[in-house]
Amino acid sequence: MPQLPAPAYPADVLARLEADAKEVIARYPGSRSALLPLLHLVQSEEGYVSRTGMAFCADQLGLTTAEVTAVATFYTMYRRRPSGDYQVGVCTNTLCAVMGGDAIFDRLKEHLGVGNDETTDDGKVTLEHIECNAACDFAPVVMVNWEFFDNQTPESATRLVDDLIAGRTVEPTRGAPLCTYKDTARILAGFPDPRPGAVEASGGAGAASLIGLKLARGEGGPQTRVVGPRGEAPADEPQKGAEHLSSHDAPQKTSASDPEHPAGPAAEEGE
Repeated sequence: MPQLPAPAYPADVLARLEADAKEVIARYPGSRSALLPLLHLVQSEEGYVSRTGMAFCADQLGLTTAEVTAVATFYTMYRRRPSGDYQVGVCTNTLCAVMGGDAIFDRLKEHLGVGNDETTDDGKVTLEHIECNAACDFAPVVMVNWEFFDNQTPESATRLVDDLIAGRTVEPTRGAPLCTYKDTARILAGFPDPRPGAVEASGGAGAASLIGLKLARGEGGPQTRVVGPRGEAPADEPQKGAEHLSSHDAPQKTSASDPEHPAGPAAEEGE
């Protein structure tokens, strides 16, 4: 059945969003380039991108609602239905899954009584499995409103969601202090984070992310260099204790060097 036109925002909300949209659009030489931050802006108003929000973006940018819908449905960061104050995402890509991400996700589904992309009855938590967030060295990783909670277990993740629902203060492992999903959306729209110290707290890479870089630079001591500096010829004699730091650079037997296992034609299936 054809849908009725999307309802308009109340007059006061519309005036406020129009002022914010004007500021966002002014940042770009072409107005349609402002579509992504405008979608975050309307998401900060309702907690998701509604039909009203998409119509607003279309009106502000001179686009059709079909063009806006195509973008809003492509990116998973834009919610298409009401969601909770806290978006709890469990990474279930390969490494996190192997390290316990699948077990965490199953535990939270049972504990919260919701499935993937569903929200608790109190409107506090929306649970979903998410794709890789480039934090494999902290696996398994849980994210809340895009802030990192590293090295989680089913037990710690359960305590985390219980604290969120109870309104207790929760501190991410890295990054800025936690705020609601609507507040996060406004920040992603390009507006300053007004909370004291929030920007300074964002920090950088964690220690686990930097270990490989330090090893490559030889900063862990003379026996920890994995690769030589660019342009430097390899030493004639390897340092004692540094041989074959990885099995990948150790001599491997092949059919040519191992007479006991010569290469031969592949056997037929069943032989």
